[in-house]
Amino acid sequence: MSLKQEIFEFVERDLADIEKALKSNLNPYLDLVRDVASHLLFAGGKRLRPVLMVLSARVCGCSNGEEINLSTVFEYLHAATLLHDDIVDGAETRRGKIAAHKVWDPAEVVLTGDFLLSRTCTIAADTDKLPIIKVITNVTGVMSEGEIQQLLYKKRLDLSEEQYMDVIYRKTAVLISAACEVGALLADAPQEQVDALKEYGRHLGIAFQMADDLLDYVADPKVTGKAIGADLAEGKLTLPLIRALEQSDAETRPRMERIILDEYASKEDFAFVLDNIIKSGGVDYTNQKAQEHVAAAKALLDVFPDCPEKDVLAKVADFAAQRDS
Repeated sequence: MSLKQEIFEFVERDLADIEKALKSNLNPYLDLVRDVASHLLFAGGKRLRPVLMVLSARVCGCSNGEEINLSTVFEYLHAATLLHDDIVDGAETRRGKIAAHKVWDPAEVVLTGDFLLSRTCTIAADTDKLPIIKVITNVTGVMSEGEIQQLLYKKRLDLSEEQYMDVIYRKTAVLISAACEVGALLADAPQEQVDALKEYGRHLGIAFQMADDLLDYVADPKVTGKAIGADLAEGKLTLPLIRALEQSDAETRPRMERIILDEYASKEDFAFVLDNIIKSGGVDYTNQKAQEHVAAAKALLDVFPDCPEKDVLAKVADFAAQRDS
């Protein structure tokens, strides 16, 4: 049985409950909002963030059903950012489907994303737990800053690894970290466990995004629903490319830079960059860094006694850096 199958088998019932809660909690006044939100929400996402929140609550001893309802916050937040990001990036597809802003008016999609953000605040407030409300409201601001950062960094040829790490923390890792932290807070876990899960989620989120950035160069587009080199075409410098530029010689780097800046670069130009990312060790370097964060995430689980949920959290960390979509 594959790692993915092992994880799915353990959380299968929870996933079914999460799907029900996502539909019932959506509850918009307007059919248009339901249609736009459902176009993305129920297009086959992994549900990583709500599952992690549920597992985090359970590993801390909470299993009264409240964790399922609250977990929807993290899928709504994720969906809202994707709706907005796709408009900013001019994306054509998402999860193998036509992007929402290509089906509906972009203004309607933006406002649907705003609706999803408002739902997260309502669901969080219903817990009557101020620490949870603070985490969820804070994460929306941090993620917005991450998206703005990435916009400002487009085609920045001098982008450093440190700047890249800050962007992926804000864009991806902070939400995964918050999901794990909120699971512990819902369970009224001791601070040591809250801190451990928060950091576990941060490391997991970084590894997850690094793996995602690798997929842009090495994955099968039929599996990911995304064209090879899509980030490169959008002018996004991710770690494989940053590393390749650093390692390139005086002849290769200027040509790579010209291609990155050229809106009309040819397929042959992109192939040249992709080839050099592999030759320079950009792929191997990124994979190594992702594995380091996986190891750090798993080490943080040592504060918990052995239990099935702890084992699955460790497997999720491994899967984050091994996935193919």
